[in-house]
Amino acid sequence: MILPKQAQTTAAVARHYDELDPFYREIWGEHVHHGYWESGNETPSEAANALVDLLCARLQLTPGMRVCDIGCGYGATARRLAELHQVDVDGLTVSQAQASHAARHTVAHGSVTIQCHDWLSNPFAHASFERAYAIESSEHMLDKQAFFDQAYRVLKPGGMLAIYAWLACDQPQPWEVRHLLEPICREGRLPSMGDEQDYRRFAQHSGFTVASVTDLSVQVRKTWAICLRRLAGKVCTDAAYLRYLFDRRASNRVFIVTLFRLLVAYRTGSMRYCLLVLHKAPAR
Repeated sequence: MILPKQAQTTAAVARHYDELDPFYREIWGEHVHHGYWESGNETPSEAANALVDLLCARLQLTPGMRVCDIGCGYGATARRLAELHQVDVDGLTVSQAQASHAARHTVAHGSVTIQCHDWLSNPFAHASFERAYAIESSEHMLDKQAFFDQAYRVLKPGGMLAIYAWLACDQPQPWEVRHLLEPICREGRLPSMGDEQDYRRFAQHSGFTVASVTDLSVQVRKTWAICLRRLAGKVCTDAAYLRYLFDRRASNRVFIVTLFRLLVAYRTGSMRYCLLVLHKAPAR
């Protein structure tokens, strides 16, 4: 496990997303996650949707299912699942800004309910959901084992959990930890970053069977070049960005540097992006 030099709290994660809220939506969009470029010719919007659609295919969604979105961001993924697959999605985010934005949207099919709440103390009853997923949110969890334990608890027997996760490479070199992975954790408000074996161990300890782990690093890394290009354009044309960059009270402005680290981390193989699919055994 990669641990930041400065401990990160859930409150710090919430402040990060609340403070950067307008910048995330302008630079990254309402899907606060990577895009998936299968052919390489997809637009950023198409790539963001493709990442969600791949998740849906792995979860084998059917109409009427109750689904949990762990770390739902602005609710864009939840709404896409509800509209396309007629499922009922309950999402949690620790960011009040994200929850408030999500509350302004409705869906014509299925349903979406978003709450501002910490997943590690979530309000859901045992065996509430047929499916659950976490898109780039497990990284922000203070207790990774508790993250998996809670997912196992709220899933019905026979349920499935899918996770898109930022993972450290196996056995990173000291320079990779010092210049890339540790700063990414510290600046990105990640209490820790695991590798594939860490996640397999956590999942199995909770009771899950690991059905598959798919490395999508090459297909998603284009995300960061696009974000950096958009950021450069905003800095040159929008005074609000310059004011924020030079505002010493803005505790999360360092994340701009993190964008460069992430681009390098993917290009060097120091960091991986994987889709994990886990099964909870059916009742006997």
